[in-house]
Amino acid sequence: MRQIFVGIVLFALMLSSLNATDTAQSEEVVLKKYEPQSFGKLIENFWQTTGIKAMISPSEDALNHKGEPMSSFAQSGGRVIMFIICLTLFYLAIKKGFEPLLLIPIAFGGLLANIPIANIAGPDGFIGILYSAGIATTLFPILIFMGVGAMTDFGPLLSNPKTALLGGAAQFGIFGSLVGAAALSHYTGFVDFSIEQASAISIIGGADGPTSIYIASALAPELLGAIAIAAYSYMALVPVIQPPIMKALTTKEEREIKMSTLRKVHKLEKLLFPLVVLFVTILLLPTATPLIGAFCFGNFVRESGVVERLNDTLQNALINIVTIFLGLSVGTTMVADKFLVPETLGIMLIGLVAFSIGTAMGVLMAKLMNLFSKEKINPLIGAAGVSAVPMSARVVNKVAMEAKPGNVLLMHAMGPNVSGVIGSAVAAGVLISIFM
Repeated sequence: MRQIFVGIVLFALMLSSLNATDTAQSEEVVLKKYEPQSFGKLIENFWQTTGIKAMISPSEDALNHKGEPMSSFAQSGGRVIMFIICLTLFYLAIKKGFEPLLLIPIAFGGLLANIPIANIAGPDGFIGILYSAGIATTLFPILIFMGVGAMTDFGPLLSNPKTALLGGAAQFGIFGSLVGAAALSHYTGFVDFSIEQASAISIIGGADGPTSIYIASALAPELLGAIAIAAYSYMALVPVIQPPIMKALTTKEEREIKMSTLRKVHKLEKLLFPLVVLFVTILLLPTATPLIGAFCFGNFVRESGVVERLNDTLQNALINIVTIFLGLSVGTTMVADKFLVPETLGIMLIGLVAFSIGTAMGVLMAKLMNLFSKEKINPLIGAAGVSAVPMSARVVNKVAMEAKPGNVLLMHAMGPNVSGVIGSAVAAGVLISIFM
């Protein structure tokens, strides 16, 4: 009885406080008296709030979603061009199959970000809120790495550890493009990249979308949209870009090399590996631990074998939800006044060169290793050292099968492929530690 009485008293107090709050708020609200207007005036008011009016009659006082002044071109023709670019990305994603999981939400986010008046990408807009919560804080790329770790099998790498060198060699594309971006800015007037911006651009060479977004958010958020589009575009173009480079750097005899069957990896090895990687990163490169730590956590959950529900969530529900939010958030940076600049073309060109160098260096490293190894490795698997998992490994397998039917290299190529994921994250950690 006593408990019931106390409950009634508390409920009454809550009601009284709510009534007091409502009364105070009602006193503060000043009702604006409606003044009747003619039908023509109502139509004119409606016209002033349309997107057509905003694009054909740019305002001198217009601001973008970051509160910065917008040029007349960015408000009018620039928006139209961005709509066309977003529609083109839809075509590439749906018709051509270019990374549809990311390009569709990125392109849709770009459409929403370029809508006039609504300010959807602003601080109070829903994709602006997503950007602040997940991109500005680098949370979304880290969560993506968690899911990627849960989907990664380190068995091929552990069964043939020397293939990790191929993943490391492919990262030369990152540092080579860093020098290239700095040189392009220094010796030409076409673009003007700071060293931090050049560092963010260079990660495109690793063909790792989440890492590119992570480092761009940290070092060059103003270039995030172009960097993300370039990174995922080149990931999608792996089957187009890599085969000519692989064939140009190898002979037919080298492409026909058949590698021995991989040994079976003990479960304990797989369980300990993510912990070893994490502790090495902690001791040598703490700035890389956000990405590496999330990656290792996801992989440890996978290999533990006792939390299958968590493993399934990481591999499916979590990574799918975060991919949607990540794509929409990146789309907020695809606004005309930030995207339609010479630097965007420079980013696309440097990214292509970086990705090509990474592919070539992996193949050349494999050829170099064959000079000192009794057991030859097929140089083609070096091209899988970039982080495009598992697409690059599949491309390697396809080229090998074309050279010699039945020469299956898929699992052999997965070794350098997964080591490339770690390599690109480490490279990002190095660059962040230097320039932040």
